[in-house]
Amino acid sequence: MTLPRRPETLLLGWLIVAVKTKELKLDIDRIGTVSAILMEPANARACYVLAHGAGAGMRHASMDKIAEGLAERGIAALRFNFPYMENKQGRPDQPAVAHAAIRAAVEVAARLCPGVTLVAGGKSFGGRMTSQAQAKAPLPGVKGLAFLGFPLHADKKPSTERAGHLAHVEIPMLFLQGTRDGLADLGLLRPVVAALEAKATLHEVEGGDHSFAVLKKSGRTSEEALAEVLDTLAAWIDKLA
Repeated sequence: MTLPRRPETLLLGWLIVAVKTKELKLDIDRIGTVSAILMEPANARACYVLAHGAGAGMRHASMDKIAEGLAERGIAALRFNFPYMENKQGRPDQPAVAHAAIRAAVEVAARLCPGVTLVAGGKSFGGRMTSQAQAKAPLPGVKGLAFLGFPLHADKKPSTERAGHLAHVEIPMLFLQGTRDGLADLGLLRPVVAALEAKATLHEVEGGDHSFAVLKKSGRTSEEALAEVLDTLAAWIDKLA
């Protein structure tokens, strides 16, 4: 179901970008309904299905910044809540439920943004659930997966078990990873990405944590680090077209 479209003009950096924002309801087969937001700049050339992390939903300030930054770069973003977040439950959904939500979001994005490059992924948990869904059965129309901080392992528990399914993903993948990310030991992630060969790319954000925040002593701001992330993502998407 689509609620009324809300037109707006965003001042993004030094650009004024005409953006259409839609508040949506996604129907997930045999599970229920969740909220979603499509932020679509004029003449968008791509759409990113952006899944949230485990601890914050689609309306979190960080998700707003990502969607607005992508709009500035001519890319639409479809955000959505997983059912547990929609229903204010503390524990993340089981993978099968998360996968179903992602498939519903991809279907809606393809319908509302026809003819553009469709990519999927998201922050942490959302990105990992997207890659799992793709590994089980290709997400229709999706040309690539982009991870905004892939959670390779739990905090302070280095492991590569969560990466096993990535070998079954047959489309390009982009790993955007902070060098201070406590959920992805780069000594482990680098060989994981290397083993995926040409279909995977790793971009390291110097000094960034799991959310790409940097320390003051780094000499740059967290906003600048996020701009690096989004510039890299936009350039990678353009190569998929």
